[in-house]
Amino acid sequence: MRPVARLSAEAQATSFLREYILSGALKPGARLTETPLAEQLGIARATLRLGLHRLAAEGLVLQIPYTGWQVIALSPQDIWELWTLRGSLESLASRIVAERMTPAKRAILETAMQALAAACRSGRMEEVNERDFAFHRTIIDLAEHGRLSAQYDRVEQQIRLYIASTNVLNEGDLSTLVRDHERLTAALTQGDAALAAGEAWLLSETVGRTLVSMMGEEDPASRAAR
Repeated sequence: MRPVARLSAEAQATSFLREYILSGALKPGARLTETPLAEQLGIARATLRLGLHRLAAEGLVLQIPYTGWQVIALSPQDIWELWTLRGSLESLASRIVAERMTPAKRAILETAMQALAAACRSGRMEEVNERDFAFHRTIIDLAEHGRLSAQYDRVEQQIRLYIASTNVLNEGDLSTLVRDHERLTAALTQGDAALAAGEAWLLSETVGRTLVSMMGEEDPASRAAR
């Protein structure tokens, strides 16, 4: 047994800012000014700056030379890169999980699905986003593929931001979100590897292309093909 270590001021500030951004309280492109933010959090500017650099490495904020910091605003190219990368990683993980399905894994998946469905019924978008990401993180973890998990870790916070951005599309009617995840859950728990991989890719692709279209932009892949 080891004593529980207290989080440093830097770690606490980083965690607070990360969750604040991912909650949607700060809009994409919002400016972050060091002095008032440090005063609000009760920490030194140097400590705050370390936390902001950590979030910049995670892809959640940008440092603007001679200006300050701002929350990342996903461009059509960013969205395309995220949905294709996320779709590839989760499609592979889904195939592996389906191939190696066990009663224990089935119970874990169904619990994650039930939690997401309950969040959707509540209509609280912050909770929906958390449960949505937790569901997909569960698939990655159940694949028990160390290198795949490590790659997912590298873009985890950007995927969370992507999920929060795309779930706005379903905010008025979350039943579609539930049905899409139920189809993936069914393919996984039935052990249908090919179907599970396809559903994982389709889930990421559909919302990604829709969001790019709503921004009034052409999908970068389609533009490059011309």
